[in-house]
Amino acid sequence: GRITAYDMNKGEIAWQVPNGETPQSIKEHPLLEGLDLPKTGSRSRAGILVTKTLMFAGEGWGGLPIFRAYDKATGEIIWETEIPAGAQTGGPMTYMHEGQQYIVFTAGNARTRTPGQIIAYRLPE
Repeated sequence: GRITAYDMNKGEIAWQVPNGETPQSIKEHPLLEGLDLPKTGSRSRAGILVTKTLMFAGEGWGGLPIFRAYDKATGEIIWETEIPAGAQTGGPMTYMHEGQQYIVFTAGNARTRTPGQIIAYRLPE
């Protein structure tokens, strides 16, 4: 899986980044033994939120339980955190409360019996 950003003025790809690490089934595949594989991203369906300067994405269903903030201009990861379960495919949302911005998304996993939950993070000032 990967995230691709387009320069809408030029109609060209601005940057691409893998969304997640390389899955264990690929890293440990016998035919790939001895190869130094780059980060390939996970097979997942990520919901994405773009703000003025940041982009937020979890790895989504099928990926690891990680949620990240990227620099919108470069695709560089500027923050990431482990979450209790995989972020769901519905996109994150943002809201303001008393002058503070929050990012909210859902997470859960029926396979691991991790109940669905709503997770919110407050952005630093």
